[in-house]
Amino acid sequence: MPEASHLAPSLTDSYRGKRVLVTGHTGFKGGWLALWLKRLGAHVIGVSLEEPAAKDAFFHATRLRDAIDHRLADIRDAEAYAAATSDIDADIVFHLAAQALVRPSYTDPVGTFATNVAGTAVVLENARRMPSLRAVVVVTSDKCYENLEWHSPYRENDAMGGSDPYSASKGCAELLTTSFRRSFFSDPVGCQLATARAGNVIGGGDRALDRLLPDIVKATLADACVKIRYPASVRPWQHVLEPLSGYLLLGARLLGEQGHRFAEAWNFGPSAEGFIDVETLARSFQRAWGQNAAPITFDKQVTDPHEAVLLTLDSSKARARLHWKPRLSTAWAVAMTADWYRTCAQGRTDMRAFSEEQIEFYSGESHVELDDSVARKVPACA
Repeated sequence: MPEASHLAPSLTDSYRGKRVLVTGHTGFKGGWLALWLKRLGAHVIGVSLEEPAAKDAFFHATRLRDAIDHRLADIRDAEAYAAATSDIDADIVFHLAAQALVRPSYTDPVGTFATNVAGTAVVLENARRMPSLRAVVVVTSDKCYENLEWHSPYRENDAMGGSDPYSASKGCAELLTTSFRRSFFSDPVGCQLATARAGNVIGGGDRALDRLLPDIVKATLADACVKIRYPASVRPWQHVLEPLSGYLLLGARLLGEQGHRFAEAWNFGPSAEGFIDVETLARSFQRAWGQNAAPITFDKQVTDPHEAVLLTLDSSKARARLHWKPRLSTAWAVAMTADWYRTCAQGRTDMRAFSEEQIEFYSGESHVELDDSVARKVPACA
């Protein structure tokens, strides 16, 4: 679908030889970002709380530990984080370490705020002590907005908020970052600080609990049925490489001579066709997987804690000023995700090389449109 891109060469020029610190590199998005940066020629240092338990998570499947400078530290512990980063003088920091899920935030609200708010403060305070640092990108979430569940997509200047602890913690992280920007990163020729907000990401290697596509994959591999919550909820779905390309482009602009012009908040959401409900995405993934995909039922009597029914993003600012735009159709995003999980499950492929091929496919090759009408039918749960 996307046309041949000029994205990769400009990013290579921006990141080749740079020292890049990525927090949360053992996670799903952080792992993909660290691998992409490595491909761009950066010296990548990753700091995370712990390694994922699932051995087929992206970090383990791609043997990322062997590809970058891998370190463990808890961002909630200022002394431990300072010790782990004491010898790092990065050119740019991408902060992705977080408690990244809504449902666990109800179980552990204090831990969620400690990680997403206090932990962000620790990372930014530590960044101030890096003499060579030129840019910081703090990744938050589309859920940082005060979501009134209206049909108009949210823009960067809309109010922060959040009903659940996770969403509120991300709104707080945005306010905290703004405070640090105005207080400590305001010099136009100094280090530049920006935030980035994305939609609901999908892609290979996500093994978090209570996530739509990972749950379907788990059930498929176990030859089981899967029950999905909130089938009518609309989310801004996008492949993981879409927002990561935005983060990388934003970072490149911050590193440039006019970096101060980009030191603000940015949305990197999907095009309008990516705003679809949970059931539509789940059925699309079934078709992309094929006839052995897990049968699905949808729980329409959910009594779980509240989750928003409607949430969409307006990324027009990134389109106009960063010249960024989504490149994958939803069909392509789903197909690439299913292909990664299926290939990993077969156990015969080097998944780091396979993931790098997907990055190259996204950033460097022309695509053809997938024909979703020929997708295979799959059985329904009894």
